Amino acid sequence: MAKRGRIIAFFLLVLVVGSLIGLNTNRVTNNMILGLDLQGGFEVLYEVKPANEGDKITRDVLVSTVNALQKRANVLGVSEPNIQIEGNDRIRVQLAGVNDQNKAREILSTQAELTFRDYQDKEMLNGSDLVEGGASQSFDENGKPNVAIKLKDASKFKEVTEEIVQNKPYNQLVIWLDYEEGNSFQEEVTKADPKFISAPNVEQVFNQTDVTITGDFTIQEAKDLANLLNAGSLPVKLDELYSTSVGAQFGEQALDQTVLAGIVGISVIFLFMLVFYRLPGLIAVITLSAYIYLILQVYDWMNGVLTLPGIAALILGVGMAVDANIITYERIKEELKLGRTVRSAFKAGSRRSFATIFDANITTILAGGVLFFFGTSSVKGFATMLILSIVVSFITAVFLSRILLGLLVESRWLDKKKSYFGVKKADILSIEKTDDHPTAPTNFDNVNFLKHRKLFFVFSTLAVIVGIFFILIFRLNLGIDFASGTRIEVLAGKTLTSEEMTTELEKLDLEFNDVVLSGVENEIGVARLIGVLDAEQIAEVKGHFKEKYGSEPNVSTVSPTVGKELAQNALLGVLISSLGIIVYVAFRFEFYMGLASIVALLHDAFFIIAFFSITRLEVDITFIAAVLTIVGYSINDTIVTFDRIRELQKKVKVKTIKDLEFIVNRSLQQTFTRSINTVLTVVIAVVVLLIYGSSSITNFSIALLVGLICGTYSSLFIAAQLWLIWKGKQLNKKKEVAANVSEELQL
Repeated sequence: MAKRGRIIAFFLLVLVVGSLIGLNTNRVTNNMILGLDLQGGFEVLYEVKPANEGDKITRDVLVSTVNALQKRANVLGVSEPNIQIEGNDRIRVQLAGVNDQNKAREILSTQAELTFRDYQDKEMLNGSDLVEGGASQSFDENGKPNVAIKLKDASKFKEVTEEIVQNKPYNQLVIWLDYEEGNSFQEEVTKADPKFISAPNVEQVFNQTDVTITGDFTIQEAKDLANLLNAGSLPVKLDELYSTSVGAQFGEQALDQTVLAGIVGISVIFLFMLVFYRLPGLIAVITLSAYIYLILQVYDWMNGVLTLPGIAALILGVGMAVDANIITYERIKEELKLGRTVRSAFKAGSRRSFATIFDANITTILAGGVLFFFGTSSVKGFATMLILSIVVSFITAVFLSRILLGLLVESRWLDKKKSYFGVKKADILSIEKTDDHPTAPTNFDNVNFLKHRKLFFVFSTLAVIVGIFFILIFRLNLGIDFASGTRIEVLAGKTLTSEEMTTELEKLDLEFNDVVLSGVENEIGVARLIGVLDAEQIAEVKGHFKEKYGSEPNVSTVSPTVGKELAQNALLGVLISSLGIIVYVAFRFEFYMGLASIVALLHDAFFIIAFFSITRLEVDITFIAAVLTIVGYSINDTIVTFDRIRELQKKVKVKTIKDLEFIVNRSLQQTFTRSINTVLTVVIAVVVLLIYGSSSITNFSIALLVGLICGTYSSLFIAAQLWLIWKGKQLNKKKEVAANVSEELQL
């Protein structure tokens, strides 16, 4: 009865998980907040400067500026504005889903200080004289749009109009928005100056608080001015240091492509697990489905903003989540091959794989944490999703997977069905034959991974030398994230040519470094420009290409200051994550293993950099995200191997170098299938992202793919082999010391 109860409990639990996923997934996905790269919008990093000489930028000033910007974002109708203070003098603004980005940028950065002046530019009234929220769009007696405002003090307005009336024939009351020193009321200047509003003649004295501002307004312009006045003036000046904007069509295309990549990639991973691991593979499919649902649910609870790199991290997370399943299932298979029962194999395999999974996940979380701390907004989204993926995958793969499989194992239904775990009868040893076998037999027992280690060291050394040569000669093709400048990405909706793109840029009098075409049919043109475009130039570029191709281009600008900071943070991030990993691995294993791990990681990171130098692929901020992801992830295979080495050291008494070689080679033989399969699942996700994903993360995917291949190579032929050499030298030193002590005792 108890056996049947466990099987029933298994199916009930699966039913509950499936129902939870089926009933809530649509709601969760519909509630998900999409980033600007998935629905269009823009992001600006402002440097906050004093509006007046002698003013200081304090925390209170920054907070009041954020509040003013928040009001302006509300005027734009943005439902989820993200406005944050960064450092001591910066504010980052992210507005997703904005239809008119040019107008939004203008409304955000305009100081909106209204002043009334006489013909000699003497200030008569300013924004502080206006009733808060008292501006509105209205019409004059001829039906022309104007702006109605309310003043706080009628008597003050009476004094002002009295003085203006007495100034005949110069009795204009000149109205400016964000007046700057040097402006003067001259007809040829005011007509061209966008800060000039109007200059009505004052023929009589007004003792009232209701005033109208007339001008050559459209209805929309009058509404915008009224909204600006109601939002309040900014207490500071804002200078753009960094900006990026994504057209709505770009965002929609990126979302569709990346979601398709996710569906294909996850489906292939599911199929791989079913074919290779059979019943445990089915359990993995169930737990991975729960993992995807939980990721989206938790992200929704966090009010997280889902970005393109975030979706990429989710897809990669599925490949990484499989790792824990594979590590456990391979361990169970080994125990079954040793002749153990299904029940004892399950318990032993689960117990022995836990530490390996924990250590592998911690190292990736370290890299993710560094990414979050040093990254920009989109990279922070990737890091958040990466860390969340690791935590949730640990819960589902370690606990839910074991609960489900444990119910079936404890039911004794699988006692005579070892084939359900992918274990053949011919591979199973009898208990009597296992006494001299520290580990189970594998398909690679005849492979000597150490035989050609000198050749691998020579190959890696030569490859590093060649890589250094190429980097010194060709350097890196730095994107604007690090080199500063402007990047324009145009979606033409048809096949573009470099000549056509060049012609359109020349029409705008823009100097550019290069033009690159991408997309399935070369429908996307990318140009990198010399210098940083200002807001007016960006507006002109957007308007030109929207009129030409029907969709707004993506425009990104990075100032030299921010570019330098991003480069420094990237280098610092790699160094800190490497240091964190070496400390952790040394603490959990031993110092030489930590040192060997870092050598292997730097080896992998270097080859990614060298590959990008040789191929001239653009290096941007997502490239750094890829490198740090590899730094955190590629060590997983190394940890799996070191974990097995540590285990065998307890079983085999090491007296000679031969004993060490046996341990290392046997560990590599035993973990080879596990290493290949864990990397293969992530490679599947990356390749699918390359084929089906958005072009904006193509270089990111290429960097990951190169890193994964190098990581597999280094874990097999660099890290473990280096440890063997260093450990061998340590063993020889101990022998020499022991021999010297023995000689002294004899004397």
